[in-house]
Amino acid sequence: MTQELTILLITTISIAFIHTLTGPDHYLPFIVIAKAKKWSITKTAWFTALCGVGHVGSSVILGFVGIALGIAVGKLELFEGVRGSIVSYIFTAFGLVYFAWGMRRAIRNKPHKHLHFHSNGSKHLHDHTHHEEHLHVHEKEDKINLTPWILFTIFIFGPCEPLIPLVMYPAAKHNYGQLTLVTIIFSAVTIITMMTLVLITSFGIKLLPMKAMEKYSHALAGGTILLCGLGMLFLGL
Repeated sequence: MTQELTILLITTISIAFIHTLTGPDHYLPFIVIAKAKKWSITKTAWFTALCGVGHVGSSVILGFVGIALGIAVGKLELFEGVRGSIVSYIFTAFGLVYFAWGMRRAIRNKPHKHLHFHSNGSKHLHDHTHHEEHLHVHEKEDKINLTPWILFTIFIFGPCEPLIPLVMYPAAKHNYGQLTLVTIIFSAVTIITMMTLVLITSFGIKLLPMKAMEKYSHALAGGTILLCGLGMLFLGL
């Protein structure tokens, strides 16, 4: 391995790791949605990996198309920047709508009492929530819930800006072996970092006593995604 390739690979690993770590939108949404929907660690892992592949894959395709068409790196970075701005607004809107829906659900699920009469003449008060009363309805909703797939779609359209200049460097030298290696390593480090952060945090959250906050889980998930979107818009995260 030449010194030039070593530097290129170390740079690729470092940029992929830092880009993922400093972008909370790469892991926080999966943590809060998994908690709200009570996903298993296995389901959380495969969904995070799926979104990671979609996220990196769209930029890989764009980079390869740019290479094939001879488009300058500056133009591709400009396009990725515009795409990133659009996704930031979509991400923020998604978080806002999800937060509002979660708050509405939490308010509707306030415990209330019902008086029950029995055939023997006895009666009793029964405490329950709207969620318990209509459990079969919510189970049906969970089966067709689109929230995770909206997030997946957003991640597909979300750019992975640091990848473009990294793949353009070996492409400019027509070294397609290095190009392939950089693409694979960047993708792997990004996805592994996402999964590691999500799984460690998700496992830790499962150990915390959060029963009192359970009815607000969707609102907290939406609020967290909203904050990530605002961070993308105003802080460039």
